[in-house]
Amino acid sequence: TVAPGNEEAIAAALGPVADAVAVESVAAAVDAIRRLRDDDAGRAQLVIPAQFDAAEVSGDLPAGAVAATGLVEAPEHLRPTVAALLAGIVVVDDLAGAQEALAARPELVVATRGGDLLGTSRAAGGSTGAPSVLHMQAALEEARTAHDDAAARGERARFAISAAQTELAAANVVHEDTLYRLHQSDAALAAVAEQLGQLGSAVRAANAEAERARASLEEASRTLEADQTELAGLVERLDAAEADPAESADVIAERTTERDRLAELAAGARSRETESRLALRTLEERVRALANRAESLERAAETEREARERAAEREAVRVRQAAVAAAVSEGARRALARIEGSLSRSSTERERAEEARTVREAELTKVRAQVDELAREMAKLTDVAHRDEVARAQQQLRLEQLQTRAIEELGTDPADLLTEFGPDQPVPVVLAPGEELDESKPSSVPYDREEQTKRLRAAERALALLGRVNPLALEEFAALEERHQFLTTQLADLKKTRVDLLEIVREIDERVEVIFADAYRDTAAQFERIFPRLFPGGEGRLILTEPDSWLTTGIDVEARPAGKKVKRLSLLSGGERSLTAVAMLIAIFKARPSPFYVMDEVEAALDDANLGRLLEIFSELREDSQLIVVTHQKRTMEIADALYGVTMRGDGVTTVVSQRMREESA
Repeated sequence: TVAPGNEEAIAAALGPVADAVAVESVAAAVDAIRRLRDDDAGRAQLVIPAQFDAAEVSGDLPAGAVAATGLVEAPEHLRPTVAALLAGIVVVDDLAGAQEALAARPELVVATRGGDLLGTSRAAGGSTGAPSVLHMQAALEEARTAHDDAAARGERARFAISAAQTELAAANVVHEDTLYRLHQSDAALAAVAEQLGQLGSAVRAANAEAERARASLEEASRTLEADQTELAGLVERLDAAEADPAESADVIAERTTERDRLAELAAGARSRETESRLALRTLEERVRALANRAESLERAAETEREARERAAEREAVRVRQAAVAAAVSEGARRALARIEGSLSRSSTERERAEEARTVREAELTKVRAQVDELAREMAKLTDVAHRDEVARAQQQLRLEQLQTRAIEELGTDPADLLTEFGPDQPVPVVLAPGEELDESKPSSVPYDREEQTKRLRAAERALALLGRVNPLALEEFAALEERHQFLTTQLADLKKTRVDLLEIVREIDERVEVIFADAYRDTAAQFERIFPRLFPGGEGRLILTEPDSWLTTGIDVEARPAGKKVKRLSLLSGGERSLTAVAMLIAIFKARPSPFYVMDEVEAALDDANLGRLLEIFSELREDSQLIVVTHQKRTMEIADALYGVTMRGDGVTTVVSQRMREESA
C-alpha cells in the first residue's frame, strides 16, 4: 500500500513496474514468460523478490524531500524488491521542489506528487487527467475500506439492536415483577389495616378493663382504710380493756373473735389489693406492648407506601427506557437499511471501477510501451551528447592546463611559443655528451611528433635521475657551517671546564683525606682512652676497613669488655652496645670539641655503676662545653646546674617548670 496522496509519485518512480505481477522466484518468472510465449498472450512485467537489501538514500535529504521507500508498505518477502526499485528516488510536492532537490543532490531521482519524474539523465511527466493504476488501486482500496467499515457499522448496529431487545425484555420482566410485588404490598397493607383494627379493639377492651381494675382498687383502698380505722378503734378498746379488766371474760372473748374476724378481713383486703395491683400492672404492660406493636405496624405501613411510590417511579423510568430502546431499535433498523443500500452501491461502483481499471490498464500498457521506446531513444541521444560534451570539456581543460604550464614553467606566451616552436618550425639537432659536430649532417630536422615525444620522455627520465634541485642549498650550508663552528667552540670550552673541575675535585679529595686522617687519628686515640674508663679492664679501638683508600674506607669498632673475648658489637648486650656507642660519641666530642652538646636519654639503658662512670665524663665535658641532656635518671639530675621539667596542671594544661641547682647549693 502507498501513503495517501503519493500514488502518482510512486507510479512515476516505478514506471512500467507499477503494473507488474509479483512472482516467487526467477524460476517462476521463467515459467510465466514461457507460458505467455507459448500461448501468444502478449508481454507482461514481472517482479522477482530480491535476494539482498538495497542501500537506502544516504546523507541529509533536501528540504521537503521524502525517501520513496518510506511511503510504500509491502509484504515481508517483497520489501527488498520494492527497496531496490525505489532506491535513490525521493518524493517532493511539485516541480519547483524537484528542481531544487536535484540541484542539491544530482545523484538522486526526484518524483513529484503530481506524477512527474526528474533526474540528471531522464525526465517524465505531463498531464495527469487519466488516473494511474496506483491511484485507481488506492481508490479501490479506499472503497473496500469504506465497505468494510460500513459492514462493521452494520454488525455493530445489529449487536446494538440485539442488546436493546435484551434490555427491553429484561425491563418487561422487571415491570411484571414490580407489579406482582405491588399487588403483594397492597394485600399486606390490607392485612396490616385489619390487624390494626383488631389491635385497636384489644386496646379499647384493655383500657375498659384497666378502668374497672382502677375502680376495684379504689374501692378496696376505701375498704382498707375503713378496716384500718375500725382496727385502730378495736386496738384502743383492747388497750382500755386491758387497763380495766372489770369486763367479763365473755366480752373479751367476743371482742377477741371480732378482732380475729377483722384481721382476716384486713388480710383478705390486702390480698385483693395486691392482686388488683398485679392485674393493673399486667394490663398496663399489655397496653404498652399493643401501642408499640401499633406504632411498628404504622411505620411498616409508611415504609410500604414509600416503597410503592419508589416502585411507581421506577416503573415510569422503565417505561421511558423502553420507549428509548424502541426508538434506538427503529433507528438501528433504518441505519441497517441505509448501510445495506450503501453496500450495494459500493459493490456497483467497485465493479465499474474494476472495468475502468481494466480499460485503463490496457491503454496504459500501450502508452508505456511507446514511452519506453522513446525513453530508450532519448537515452541513446543523451549519452551521445553527454560523451561529446565530456570530450569537449576534457580537451578544453587540457588546453588550459598546457597554456598555464607554458606560462608558469617557460615564461612564454602560448601564441609566441607556437610561433617559435610550433609544428611548422624545424627542430635543432642536439649532440650527445662527448659527440663531435659533423658538418655533413644537417643542424635541424623537420618536426616529427612521435620522435619528439620519445625525446621528451628520455629527457624527463634523465631529469628524474638527477633528483630534485634545492635552491636553498647555499643558505643551508652557510647556516650549518656557522652552527658547526659554534659547537666546536662550545666543545672546547666544555673540555677546558672538565679539566678545571677535575683539578678542583683532586684538591678537595686531598683536603678531605688530610682532614679525615687527622680526625680519625684524634678520635681513635680518644676512644682508646675513654673506653677503658667506661669499661674498666676492657679494650677498644677503631679500625679502618680500607686503609689504602681514605675516601672510600669504612670504620669498624672493636670492643672487648673485661673478662670477654668477643670484639663484635652484635655479640654484646644491649647495655654494653649502648655504652660503647656513648664512648664513641664522647671520643668524637673530645677530638673535636663543640660549645654545647645535646643528648637524649643516652644513659637510659645503663646500670648505676656504668652511670656513675658516664657522669664523671659528663663532668669533664661541661668544664669546656655546655651539656643539654634529656633524662629520667635522678643521679643525672643531681649533677645538673639547672633543671627544666614539663608537668600538667590541675586544669589539664601542660606547663614548664625550672630550677637552678647550683645557686641553691651555694
